[in-house]
Amino acid sequence: MTRMILFSKMHGLGNDYVVIDESAQECIPEDKKPEFVREVCTRGFSVGADGVIFVQPASGEGDIRFRIFNADGSEAEMCGNGIRCFSKFVYDNAIVRKRRLEVETLAGIKTVELEVEDGAVVSSRVDMGTATFKTDQIPMDVEEYEFIDRFLPVEGEDIKLTALSVGNPHAIIFVDDAEGVDLDRLGPAIENHPLFPERINVHFVEVVSPSEIIMVTWERGAGPTMACGTGATASVIAGVKLEKLDDSVLVHLPGGELKIDVYRDGTELGAYMEGDAVMVFDGILLRDP
Repeated sequence: MTRMILFSKMHGLGNDYVVIDESAQECIPEDKKPEFVREVCTRGFSVGADGVIFVQPASGEGDIRFRIFNADGSEAEMCGNGIRCFSKFVYDNAIVRKRRLEVETLAGIKTVELEVEDGAVVSSRVDMGTATFKTDQIPMDVEEYEFIDRFLPVEGEDIKLTALSVGNPHAIIFVDDAEGVDLDRLGPAIENHPLFPERINVHFVEVVSPSEIIMVTWERGAGPTMACGTGATASVIAGVKLEKLDDSVLVHLPGGELKIDVYRDGTELGAYMEGDAVMVFDGILLRDP
């Protein structure tokens, strides 16, 4: 018998997702999730998306559990645009009706504060936690303790980058013209560089002013995307670390804008990310058993 799987299509600044509610029962068996994600995310042949988000019950540490899979079927630790879509979905569908959500992710508990108007979420502010520049935690296969503003040989040229993790790994490259970068060539070359054993998200960042940047992204497992919330967070933290940016920065992405506010936790740098999420449509997927 053919099964019907309910889903919602959502996006955060053009970074789009299929969202499936598994808070009451599992819809896609665990061993079938990667295959399902690859199929559903294929544009032109299915719904099409940058990834699939599953809403699952919390293990007891938080209010609800967030899982996200990239379009290639790999599971990611965290996603800034995805968690905003997730939080709006959870609140608007009364799965958890709290304006301050404690969300379980593979990168730990993330606190999301929701702005609600007329019973629906219009924007959210996410405590993205603190970053680490330690290469063994990114991870990065080098002897250096940190890889900050250092050269990496890529495609016959030396690319100066800063590597860090904000729950998932990021390579930040500051450039004079972000939109002029050969993203299709350099993006996959850096993502799959042998020094990054778990691959890496790649961002090219142009500093407009200390409080404003332009960023383009090659996302691990997805390719070019309209926006990346964790990438925007990592880019601003890297900019603060290198004394290029102030603590409050407006990030311009192809799909829109995010506001990133950096804070200090002892010697570590953390950040809040603020932006909206949009419900596009609801749908039904028909699946064979």
